[in-house]
Amino acid sequence: MKRLLMLLSLCALPVIMPAASAAAAAETKPPENPVPAETAVRTQHSVTIDGTTIKYTATAGTLLLKTDKNQPTASVFYIAYIKDGAQPGTRPITFTYNGGPGFASALVDIGGFGPRRITWPAPGDIKTEQPPYRLVNNEYSILKSTDLVFIDAVGTGYSRIVGQGQPKDFYGVSQDGKAFAQFIQRYISLNGRWNSPKFLLGESYGTTRNAVLANDLVNQGIYLNGVIMCSTVLDFGSIDATPGNDLPYISYLPSYAAIAWYHHRLNPMPPELAAYVKQVEQFAAGPYANALFQGSALPAADKQQMAAQLAQYTGLPVSLWLKADLRIPLPVFQRNVMGNDTMTGRYDERYTTPELQPLLPWPGRDSLGATTTAYSGALTALLNQYVTQTLKYHSDRPYLQSSGAVFRAWDWKFFPPLSELGMGVGNRTTCCGTNVAPALARAMSNDPGMQLMMNNGYYDTATPFFATEYTLNHMKLPAAIQKNVHWYFYPVGHMLYFNPKVLPRVDHDIDSFIENAAAGG
Repeated sequence: MKRLLMLLSLCALPVIMPAASAAAAAETKPPENPVPAETAVRTQHSVTIDGTTIKYTATAGTLLLKTDKNQPTASVFYIAYIKDGAQPGTRPITFTYNGGPGFASALVDIGGFGPRRITWPAPGDIKTEQPPYRLVNNEYSILKSTDLVFIDAVGTGYSRIVGQGQPKDFYGVSQDGKAFAQFIQRYISLNGRWNSPKFLLGESYGTTRNAVLANDLVNQGIYLNGVIMCSTVLDFGSIDATPGNDLPYISYLPSYAAIAWYHHRLNPMPPELAAYVKQVEQFAAGPYANALFQGSALPAADKQQMAAQLAQYTGLPVSLWLKADLRIPLPVFQRNVMGNDTMTGRYDERYTTPELQPLLPWPGRDSLGATTTAYSGALTALLNQYVTQTLKYHSDRPYLQSSGAVFRAWDWKFFPPLSELGMGVGNRTTCCGTNVAPALARAMSNDPGMQLMMNNGYYDTATPFFATEYTLNHMKLPAAIQKNVHWYFYPVGHMLYFNPKVLPRVDHDIDSFIENAAAGG
């Protein structure tokens, strides 16, 4: 009897153990986020551009991203503006987004490219920074030349992870590109836009996304008529100064000079900005680069002479340039260019804000910065009002203009094409920083008709224009493709639409680019 009980106990073990294992597995399995249904709320509107009234349908909605096994992973929010009565096979369509990483697309939508736009405060106009704010018909909207789809990256706006999706599936250079590629593929499939002329428009990190996304789309057979870059960064090593990397100091110098020119910190004042910038670019890439290359071997007399010339170009004192060993980081420049206890704005150096503690090396915890202080209130208030009252879209979640959680979790690793000629140092990511320019070069070589528009602001120190020039000039594009690159420079900051005097020119240039590229020019 005793032996029988022992055998029965042993027979029972296989039944009990899997049940216990299953319970343990259930406890460790990440919880599944609810999967909402896809939505599409459509409303009818009109806008007058260049004296012509354009009727359009606005759609505020969501699309689901899925795994290869058709499992939902994310719900992506978008706002589309489609011209009524146009032929979808010939009407261009442009997919548009901001950057961050971790920023929603509201800025590029009601900021200046969509059919409605915010009346932005001018530098120093504190009254306009307070509510109530104004959202007006955008008589310069690029809806004139293209349908528009504004996309919020996962983790921003109303876009969020659902089902078994995880942050690691979206919060990274490559992962982000794949997510946007899937969204665009689903959108053009559901809306019959496969044969439409297609464009990408990205701002800031959105230009980084442009490079990765363009390559992903072309590899999937989705060819692009054009890619529009607004305030570009492709090679982060060109703007991020680290010990031993002097390139960012060279890249920033022409921007420093342009900003000093704007604030009348030069004596004598050069009469014309563009010509002055070109002069400083030649100095930065020549004598200044040579001096920095010498490092501590630079003779004292030459160093003194170089500091004097840098002071002449930037309005900063010779003593500061010498103290900084001819290498002035951006925050030091921002805190000294005005010559008083104010700091200029990184995204748009035309804006300034007083400093509570000028002795701090940085503006201090919770400081929004001069540019963000100017636009944040209007953007937050008007976007929420616009989506709910005008577009009739409602959500039980807040609209996230920016997400620090997304930025902090971002995976910056990127394995670029064309890296086989490397020197075999490191693992292709840790030694040299993130550089997506080779992805753009590969996309342009595989899709040789693709046109590239480079839009740059002279007063932008988030993505300085000379760094962009350097990067593009080192992409090794053959001459036949190099002619597809078109350059534009404006007296604005990071957000090209912030200056109402320049906005008509910016939108006109984008309209012309889209019309020409859609026609195969």
